[in-house]
Amino acid sequence: MKNSTSPAASSTGSQWTGMVPVDDTALAVTDSGGPGVPVVYLNGQFATQGYWRRVLAELGPQWRHITYDERARGKKSKRSADYSFEAAVRDVDAVLAARGVQRALVVGWSYGAFVAAHWASRNPERALGAVLVDGAQPYDWLDEAMEQRIRKLFRRVGWFAPLVRPTGLIPRMTVDEMAECNIELGRISRESELAPVLDDITVPVRYVLASGTSLGSKGDEQERIRASLDEVFERNANLRLSAKVASNHDAILKKDFRAVAEAAREIAALDRRAGKPRPAH
Repeated sequence: MKNSTSPAASSTGSQWTGMVPVDDTALAVTDSGGPGVPVVYLNGQFATQGYWRRVLAELGPQWRHITYDERARGKKSKRSADYSFEAAVRDVDAVLAARGVQRALVVGWSYGAFVAAHWASRNPERALGAVLVDGAQPYDWLDEAMEQRIRKLFRRVGWFAPLVRPTGLIPRMTVDEMAECNIELGRISRESELAPVLDDITVPVRYVLASGTSLGSKGDEQERIRASLDEVFERNANLRLSAKVASNHDAILKKDFRAVAEAAREIAALDRRAGKPRPAH
């Protein structure tokens, strides 16, 4: 394994791990290398690249796996003055450019699914396709009461956050910064904001949806949000449901990693049948 703080572009070499500078920060990146289809994995809002280990193992070494921790996430990625959604989308380009990858499959879970959807919509020539795991559903769930719930939830973790941050389990962000990220996601999720993005996607997209609740949700909130995709699928044939699994939102990558891997295989097979050029490195 090669370790480096310099992101010198690599193509089909051996595994690389190091820091990729972007804007005012640097991201901890791991690239498995090899000649396989490049896949970049986009984490949940405050999750880390380790969440993908079962998906990576299921797909195996014949794929090129690129994982990274977003700004201030994990143990190594540095803090930033910008934790906006737009910064998260820009970081995809920064990581791919640093690793010398021109065209890739994006796989995102939760917050990462929104990032993947936006990136695929904006980059049809560079996106082989996208797998969206229990995220990127257009639904107006944010109102004033929900904003207060979010702020209250993050204030509750404020007292023990400094104790946990060194482990990488909680971002090196203030509780207010974390709350603002979550509130911004609510705005991005609105039907008026997200539906046009999904409608404009011209590459294959496969959704893998969970069942039941997620952290902070109540009752059938999550199922109502997921149901918003029915109209999206009707409008854009490029977007389809690959699987609805038994896991809840928070456990889906742990318990139903095979469904996520199968959706990736499905898109890769579509790309091969379409006779498109092998992803450029």
